[in-house]
Amino acid sequence: MKLLSAAPARLLATGVLAVGLSGGIASVSAPVAQAAPAAPTSVSVQTGLSSAQARSVLRIAASKKGTPYRYGAAGPNRFDCSGFTSWTFKRVGKSLPRTANQQYRASKKISRGQARPGDLVFYGGRNKHHVGIYAGNGKMWHSPRTGDVVKLSSVRGGASYGRVR
Repeated sequence: MKLLSAAPARLLATGVLAVGLSGGIASVSAPVAQAAPAAPTSVSVQTGLSSAQARSVLRIAASKKGTPYRYGAAGPNRFDCSGFTSWTFKRVGKSLPRTANQQYRASKKISRGQARPGDLVFYGGRNKHHVGIYAGNGKMWHSPRTGDVVKLSSVRGGASYGRVR
């Protein structure tokens, strides 16, 4: 008997082995070899800030304490609320949209219990009109309103929370 050219890949693909017999060809069915399924892999999607980034965000926010509010201002000498958050996060390599509502839509929504330092705190109904940076222990850094300055305040009721992606 003479074995005809049957590459292992073809054997795996077709499950048929051709064998030369005296003057003829016969095919013998063989079970198709299946590749083992790939081992499951764990994919971790990192959202939010690293601990070091969160500490930096809070340090940067605190460094602007006392900076005056001005509507539409994005720093570094005057801020509105979303200008303050955008400017602060940019310093740690995170880009945020310009308005509070846009920042809310771009963030991962989280509960108050999930909030950790460096997350965002939002106010407003369907359209968010104010944003600050959660500092932990029920406090937030923000630039509140005309005539006020960047400061650390208690988080009021009715807040929504978001995590920077």
